[in-house]
Amino acid sequence: MTELRKRIDEAVRFIRTKTPMEPSTGIILGTGLGGLAREIVPAAVIDYAEIPHFPLSTVESHNGKLIFGALGGKNVVAMQGRFHYYEGYSMERVTFPVRVMKFLGVRTLLISNAAGGMNPQFSRGSIMVITDHINLLGDNPLIGPNDDTLGPRFPDMSEPYARDLIALAGEVALDLKIRIERGVFVAVPGPNLETRAEYRFLRFIGADAVGMSTVPENIVANHMGLRVLGFSIITDECFPDSLQVAKVEDIIAVAGKTEPHLTAIMKGVVERL
Repeated sequence: MTELRKRIDEAVRFIRTKTPMEPSTGIILGTGLGGLAREIVPAAVIDYAEIPHFPLSTVESHNGKLIFGALGGKNVVAMQGRFHYYEGYSMERVTFPVRVMKFLGVRTLLISNAAGGMNPQFSRGSIMVITDHINLLGDNPLIGPNDDTLGPRFPDMSEPYARDLIALAGEVALDLKIRIERGVFVAVPGPNLETRAEYRFLRFIGADAVGMSTVPENIVANHMGLRVLGFSIITDECFPDSLQVAKVEDIIAVAGKTEPHLTAIMKGVVERL
């Protein structure tokens, strides 16, 4: 047994002392998007600090709690706060909670984030369903010895975001009369935002939105055979020729304003899974 697998098992054993629930759906709540947690009828709430080998969230608006409960009539586990590569954590630690979710029973993972929009058809406050991604983090959570009990050495990534789940999200949004966009998400290390030249480059290579998370979690989820659905709230418009100074408080405010719509969509998706 690898050291990683031992750490996963230790975390799972501890969580099992707090709740016997086996959630079928995992949810990762991004910057300014913790409000979905209020929709969950809680069965157990565990601080990250209590869980063996869990990192701690150091970013504003990331609360650092693992919430077990019911959402849309389904058992779920939600991360209220996530971890980022720029916080100084290794990729293995950033993605550790996803590994734990798998061994708790999760089969489907919903991921949300706040992102900068580079597609000129998007506007501040738009919701984008992620159809594909580009990894420019300069690292990969699967680098190193592979544990075959977790997944294959060379996992396929031809469908990193499940097409049927993307279609389901579209149906839910249509029923709710909420406009959604579809696009490619690119992950960069951060923590600084991008220059005008970098935005031009990222748009040129095919990205519609840019952020500093999501891709590592997606890679690990696919490695373990989980089906993934991803969302970005476009919190700022990253158009090089009209670029404005971005402030964190403004980004969080836009995410918070759009959050009820994304919460409704995510809840509707979980109900129909």
